Amino acid sequence: DMKPAGQAKQASKPVAAEVRKVYLDTGKITLKHGAIDNLGMGAMTMTFAVKDKASLQHFKEGQAVWAVFDMVDGQPTVVDLRSK
Repeated sequence: DMKPAGQAKQASKPVAAEVRKVYLDTGKITLKHGAIDNLGMGAMTMTFAVKDKASLQHFKEGQAVWAVFDMVDGQPTVVDLRSK
C-alpha cells in the first residue's frame, strides 16, 4: 500500500534554537527555534516537553542549541538537545 508522498513521515533532523527558559520542576524548556519540518511547524518561540528531563540541568537561558523534535503522546517534544 503506497502512501502519497505528502503523507510520508519526514526524518527528524536537528533544528537550531536558542534557550529562552528552562523549567527544571516540570521538565520543559522554552526555545526560540527555526522551522521544524518533520512536525510541520514554522519558526517561533514555544515551550516544549523534554524527553530526558534530567538533561535540562545542563542548559541555561540564552544558550545556542541543536534540538531534535518528535511527537510523543500527541505533544511536540524535544527528544534530543545538544549544545551548539
